[in-house]
Amino acid sequence: MQTNNNRIFLRGRLAAPPALSHINHGVEYLLLPLSVCRLSGAEDTLHVVASREQLSALPPLEAGAPLSVWGEVRTFNNRSGVGSKLVVSVFAKTLSQEEGEDENRLELSGTICKPPILRTTPLGRTICDMILAANRRYGRADYLPCIAWGSLAYRCGAMEVGDRLALEGRLQSRVYTKEVDGRTQERTAFEVSIMSLTNENGYID
Repeated sequence: MQTNNNRIFLRGRLAAPPALSHINHGVEYLLLPLSVCRLSGAEDTLHVVASREQLSALPPLEAGAPLSVWGEVRTFNNRSGVGSKLVVSVFAKTLSQEEGEDENRLELSGTICKPPILRTTPLGRTICDMILAANRRYGRADYLPCIAWGSLAYRCGAMEVGDRLALEGRLQSRVYTKEVDGRTQERTAFEVSIMSLTNENGYID
């Protein structure tokens, strides 16, 4: 199985202190909600997961602390029935507290695993939604929702299941409402916003 490109760099500030996410093979992993500003001024709050050992190398982290993250975008299916079915997070490989402008850079490649959906928004903008399967090592894969706009949407909409896709973009959060048992709930979806298409070596097509 071919291992796909999956690299992300984030720089922002913690929206809340770290909290326990889960324990895997005796290793504690903590959730770090990271706020990253876009150039437009909008703000994405992204879920970063890091081991307690990684955090032990840093000073105690509180809300508002600067944080830079190098890692991969990971997904898993939430079968609890609470919240979104697909959970998208950033698995941290390296952490630091260097200061600087907010950044959100993602390089990703994989295989289209569902037919792309080309549609028009109520404001007349053309967008394309798709799911990209990015293989990890050891036979696992992450299934990442992606969205393209304008001319990129048309290019993506012409692709088919099984086609290879490589891109540069960013991971973003989007708040929406959903009615559950007669009650309206506010939820957050995470998706990859495609900025440009590249080849497997990272060069823009």
